[in-house]
Amino acid sequence: MNLDTTLYFITDSSTVPAEKFLPSVEAACKGGATIIQLREKNKSTREYMELAASVHEITSRYNVPLIIDDRVDVALAIGAEGVHVGQTDMPVAVARKLMGPGKIIGATTKTVPQALEAYEQGADYCGVGAIYPTTTKVVTILTSVDTLKEIVKAVPIPVNAIGGLNKDNIHVLAGSGIAGICAVSAIQKAADPEAAARELKAAFLAL
Repeated sequence: MNLDTTLYFITDSSTVPAEKFLPSVEAACKGGATIIQLREKNKSTREYMELAASVHEITSRYNVPLIIDDRVDVALAIGAEGVHVGQTDMPVAVARKLMGPGKIIGATTKTVPQALEAYEQGADYCGVGAIYPTTTKVVTILTSVDTLKEIVKAVPIPVNAIGGLNKDNIHVLAGSGIAGICAVSAIQKAADPEAAARELKAAFLAL
């Protein structure tokens, strides 16, 4: 499995009109997103499944892996490439057991012990943050760049930074050794998500 987490786009459908959501996913794919996570906190299981199937149709055309946040059942139901679990979600080991060996399992980790545990349980990558305060509706605890660097050194899997990142502030991550960056608002709320994705990816690759 070729896992490229260079530009990891995490969706937030609550910030855009419904008719703009799927076009924004396609725009992110066109702009160079290498992996996409569908994150829905307030939809029913059926709504989540239906949206996930529509998103997967788009990401499959661009050969971009689709990760479902938190919900292994939804990921399995629509044949997504993987699932992402947080510290209060299903343990990585259980998600791996349910998803099977060929799927991508990601984990949110904020400390070295959490990252080591995720790796030992079979995670394929870690998302670490928040580096900056965010506007998304998830509870954010800030993570220092020093902690981020320690996590990168501690685990042999890709580590991505997340949290309020945009092309103008990612310079703080220079020299951190991360495999990529995660972006929500910087792409989702952009007037031109395709251009935003392209600029953010270029800014990261130039670090």
